[in-house]
Amino acid sequence: MKKNMGSVDKLVRVLVAAVIAVLYFTDQITGTVTIILGIFAVIFLLTSAIGFCPLYLPLKLSTIKKKNV
Repeated sequence: MKKNMGSVDKLVRVLVAAVIAVLYFTDQITGTVTIILGIFAVIFLLTSAIGFCPLYLPLKLSTIKKKNV
């Protein structure tokens, strides 16, 4: 499993997960929306923690900056 997420990508995902958490704890989202966004938040946190997004593979994407050699 080769890492394919850069630091900015990871940061954005963590921030989105945090916003979802704040919306949940302030009762701004409820019901089915809460479950769906909660699942997305967990996925965003997991992919950020491991630095790998499986959806990037079939699209051949990587947000890691290439170093000039």
